[in-house]
Amino acid sequence: MSVIEKAADITASSIGLQKAEERETLLDLANVSLSFGGVKAINNISFDIKRGEVRAIIGPNGAGKTSMLNVINGFYQPQEGVITFRGSQRRSMKPHLAVSHGIARTFQNVALFKGMSTLDNIMAGRTTRMKRNMFWQILYYGPAQREEIAHRRKVEEIIDFLEIAHIRSTPVGKLPYGLQKRVELARALAMEPDLLLLDEPMAGMNLEEKEDMSRFIIDVNEQLGTTIALIEHDIGVVMDLSDRVVVLDYGRKIADGSPEEVQKNQDVIDAYLGVSH
Repeated sequence: MSVIEKAADITASSIGLQKAEERETLLDLANVSLSFGGVKAINNISFDIKRGEVRAIIGPNGAGKTSMLNVINGFYQPQEGVITFRGSQRRSMKPHLAVSHGIARTFQNVALFKGMSTLDNIMAGRTTRMKRNMFWQILYYGPAQREEIAHRRKVEEIIDFLEIAHIRSTPVGKLPYGLQKRVELARALAMEPDLLLLDEPMAGMNLEEKEDMSRFIIDVNEQLGTTIALIEHDIGVVMDLSDRVVVLDYGRKIADGSPEEVQKNQDVIDAYLGVSH
């Protein structure tokens, strides 16, 4: 049995007593639309994310998946629709406010400070939780010093959690791709998010790296209790890890349900095979 299969077994047993539909809604998107000129990237899409679940967003290239994550974390502002996060409605939000409200993300292409060490990159994720102003941080004295020590302690916990202690002092630009993706995950976790957005966390990885990342995603969800929205092209991984799946195609929602339901949906089959277009 592969690591992914074992991880899936653990996930299934832990949520067996509570269906996703019965959980509290953490994020709700209602009739969201986003256009770039005459191009409709997202067309009247509605779905929700329940607290504590792994929610996959899948679809062919150009389906609008990354645009949807960019709407959720405030990088794009939708022209229509309402987003409700933790009970508060909003039509738009800036990325820095999304972070302060409990939304963190990783990116398709690794977005790290390549000349900085693993430790310093993860510390960058603690910035929004630091209370002392720049003057105190420059002095590195008294309250600022105590605050940084506390944040570094938290970062060390994340480093141990993701098993990257051996690269804590290594500049991330010298790390192999799979470890860079893990450092980016660590930086997002340093923000202590309620909702973690993962944009193709396994893109470009070999099988062993995918198995490791799958295990860590499940650990983040189960042990840390973090709700996850996941974009991933490896359908086998998606079906193993996810509680529910929403499928987009050319900016439209064509399916939404359990992995088993989505796999059997004819619109999904047609979209992936190119039959419907």
